[in-house]
Amino acid sequence: MTDLDEAPGWDAIDAALADLYPGIEPRHVGFTPGVHFGSGLQGCSAYPTDDFWHYVSYGLTELWAKDADSDPRWSGWGFELTMRVRRLPGQDLAPGWPFSLLEHLARFVREQRALLADGHIVDLRQPLTESTGLTAVAFAPDPELDPMDTVNGRVDFLTAVGITAGELAALHDGGWSLADLGDPMLVTDPTRAAS
Repeated sequence: MTDLDEAPGWDAIDAALADLYPGIEPRHVGFTPGVHFGSGLQGCSAYPTDDFWHYVSYGLTELWAKDADSDPRWSGWGFELTMRVRRLPGQDLAPGWPFSLLEHLARFVREQRALLADGHIVDLRQPLTESTGLTAVAFAPDPELDPMDTVNGRVDFLTAVGITAGELAALHDGGWSLADLGDPMLVTDPTRAAS
């Protein structure tokens, strides 16, 4: 067995998801060439529920061995990204755009050295997907995945929530919050702001 065969960080994320979604097989997408060669993420999985798809990234934390130069308290950047996207009736395959969005956000983290946290926002200045008015994402702790300690350090799960330009402006002014969506699961529904 090689060092690349052992992925304790990846295994820890898988274990947390197996507890949340026992017996459910996710759709998994791998990104090439991988995080060690320029990709924002190593991969991303989408778990189906009756109401939404739950996307979880792999690669902002240390999936394999602990980097000797990194903070021992945290695994890599200290967080993985998640996103819940409304599941349409009869939709058997997780949409592809959230995979691309999370990889884009991870690349932003790496290239800008931007440590995202609860309350942060990223204005994408373009729709998250076709035919929607959601043009930014706000971040909050994942409502179901608790922070965890791994052999490589602590991992938080930070969920991305699609918001409109108007909601973004209201967030800046302090007159709006993600709680105003009225959804404790923080599901992104592109149809709520159809363009």
